[in-house]
Amino acid sequence: MMDMINFTTYTLMEPHNAKSYRYIYFTSFLFLYVMILFVNIWLSVVIVLEKALHEPMYIFLCNLCVNDIYGTAAFYPKFLHDLILNSYVIPSYLCVFQAFVVYSYVMCEYSTLAVMAYDRHVAICRPLDYHSKMNRFSCSILLGLCWIVPFITMFIAVFLSNRLVPCRNQIEKLYCDNWSIVKLSCGSTVINNIYGFIFILLYIGLVIAIMVSYFKLITACQASLECRRKFWQTCVPHLLSLINLTVAILFDTIYNRYGSSDFPANLRNFLALEMIIVPPLFNPVIYGLKLTEVRKRILKLCMNCTENDKV
Repeated sequence: MMDMINFTTYTLMEPHNAKSYRYIYFTSFLFLYVMILFVNIWLSVVIVLEKALHEPMYIFLCNLCVNDIYGTAAFYPKFLHDLILNSYVIPSYLCVFQAFVVYSYVMCEYSTLAVMAYDRHVAICRPLDYHSKMNRFSCSILLGLCWIVPFITMFIAVFLSNRLVPCRNQIEKLYCDNWSIVKLSCGSTVINNIYGFIFILLYIGLVIAIMVSYFKLITACQASLECRRKFWQTCVPHLLSLINLTVAILFDTIYNRYGSSDFPANLRNFLALEMIIVPPLFNPVIYGLKLTEVRKRILKLCMNCTENDKV
């Protein structure tokens, strides 16, 4: 066993053929990041400026966009910096911070999708109680929980990881995550394992609760054409976001703990990056296209901007 050392830096995985294709990688990821920032900021601005969109469903959607901006900020600037300098080294404190942001982003994404599912459940199944249940105070509490719970959960996870003294400094990933940091230790990680499994079970329970909620919605919507239309328009984007994120997280969790080194590196990197590439780009686009009110307001704002430019 190697001696335990307090490493000040960690080495991240180098992308495949990075020396030959780093400028192509850089251009592609820069374009992706600019697009993610543009669509999420644009949708957030539309929701904030348009008073007609100051309703719980759209406020939670705005929170989803803000969270996507928060989560991607942990990966793209550092990865673009590494590509341009062709150096894949990260200070240990920045690695811990990156892991904290990426995982709290994922948990906040799940929490927001759960809140959005609850909002749709009340709106469709109990419309008469909607305004009393989803008032300004309850929405503020739900939004606060979307951020506070992930932050506290990840703070504990990071605290437990920092107890460990690493005996290696090579992270087999393009970015830092908490379990990759834990695996660097040659000491006992039993406490981290127990906490990790509790955390995984809690979020599996959350996903199951969301799916049960949607199943009840589908059952409730069968009797009414208007309910079916509302479900298709407002709930299908939630389901698509949930399925996409769950598949990505499921792979990342299983591979991190039980994955084989024989798994193709390119596919492994793609699936590991999927949760910070697809949801931040997919969410605002699918919601902007699918939700009629959002689409109308976006078109209205675009037309106003065009008219102002002509003047």
